[in-house]
Amino acid sequence: MSSYPVIALRPEDGVVVARGAIEPGTSVRAGVMAAERIPAGHKVAVRPHRSGEPVTKYGQIIGFAKHDIGAGQHVHVHNLGMGEFARDYAFGIDARPTRLVTPAATFQGIRRPDGRVATRNYVGILTSVNCSAHVADLIADAFRRHPILGLDPLAAYPNVDGVVALTHKTGCGMAMGEPLRLLRRTLAGYARHVNFSHIVMIGLGCEVNQIGAFLQEQGLADRIRSMNIQSLGGTRKTVEAGIEFVKGILDEANVVHREPVPASELIVALQCGGSDGYSGVSANPALGIASDLVVQNGGTVILSETTETYGAEHLFTRRAVSPAVGQKLVDLMHWWEEYTRKEGSEIDANPSPGNKAGGLTTILEKSLGAMAKAGSTNLVDVLRYADPVTAKGFVFMDTPGYDPVSATGQVAGGANLVCFTTGRGSVFGCKPTPSIKIATNSAMYRRLDEDMDINCGTILDGEETVEEAGRRIFARILQVAGGERTKSEQFDFGSSEFAPWQIGATV
Repeated sequence: MSSYPVIALRPEDGVVVARGAIEPGTSVRAGVMAAERIPAGHKVAVRPHRSGEPVTKYGQIIGFAKHDIGAGQHVHVHNLGMGEFARDYAFGIDARPTRLVTPAATFQGIRRPDGRVATRNYVGILTSVNCSAHVADLIADAFRRHPILGLDPLAAYPNVDGVVALTHKTGCGMAMGEPLRLLRRTLAGYARHVNFSHIVMIGLGCEVNQIGAFLQEQGLADRIRSMNIQSLGGTRKTVEAGIEFVKGILDEANVVHREPVPASELIVALQCGGSDGYSGVSANPALGIASDLVVQNGGTVILSETTETYGAEHLFTRRAVSPAVGQKLVDLMHWWEEYTRKEGSEIDANPSPGNKAGGLTTILEKSLGAMAKAGSTNLVDVLRYADPVTAKGFVFMDTPGYDPVSATGQVAGGANLVCFTTGRGSVFGCKPTPSIKIATNSAMYRRLDEDMDINCGTILDGEETVEEAGRRIFARILQVAGGERTKSEQFDFGSSEFAPWQIGATV
């Protein structure tokens, strides 16, 4: 570890990152002293920058000086802003064959009759519309475990992880075009999800998202049992029918067992939330190492949050397996530019206030740190929100940057495990898929130790390298995929966080 109280990422960078709070007069590099107090995780200039000059971190542009910045000064929102600059997309120039590991690592998975592999075994209750949400919750509540009270309605079914209701706020008052197609694609992804043994769908009866049309459109008539509140005669009768359905399938749902399966069966969603100035230094690059290991073992990782890749997409297009795949990513960026402009916003409205308090300044900086989660392997496919993920390797899925909406799309695409990095301390779960929470710094990990699964602050503390931490994350991925419960599962997170992307007008 350097004797200076900062993290220098690249020799050519114009800024370094404070390991902890730095007081004025502290030496941050030979011949450079802090000119003012620098908060932990924030940036300090190590050379002068003229007004309008690009500022670099990770060896890439993260913004432009709003006015002259002196060496030793704090670099943040007050003196660093966005600006236009050319990106060389250079499709495929850095793509390289992935060297697969043999024999592949294994985990204790659940092999379904169709050959797919589950990491959990839930019974799911979906809703066609918000109007049936409470009924769905009442059905699930009949099977909810209450450890403190010593109540466990599923005690006779040890192989069933739970009965979960996934409700949402839409399904009616919406256009029949893309908004409805997007909702149905999301619901269909969950209905087909390998971590559900059985699905029942509850509707009201008069909604735009008619269950019959949905099942026919998505080819799900044989997969889903559906119930309609208006047809069944109201709330009580529908709840009773739903409970009887679940009771009737529990014996069948319980007949599963875990067996060794190859890591090629992993589909890992990569997420970050409540990021800070350390995210791109510790947890995200460590998760990138783990992502490479998943891919090298034949599995798949899904990076999303399109608005948090903006400005750094050229680094992915250079790893694209074809110009067509690279162009898909570029087209997404153009769509988001137009979409945010039309909505009277801008992509640089992200980072959030919490991100900025933690040291992140522009979306360029956040994107460069966020993309590290995807490691270094080839970009093999670019998908719409909630599209089924079929390719092996590193896949990009178009989603907003808001974590619950983004993760919902990834799980709808088939993710059977989530890895979620956080610096500020985001608490999150995503049923039916387990979520591993990874802390960027030791102070937050200790403060939220009941919610965090892995501490990558060890990298900042000099206790291990990024690669060592990444291998530790990969080992935990195999353990959790094999049935070990995460901290969020212990708190029963994951049903309220179901949040399909709502696009278009509510009418």
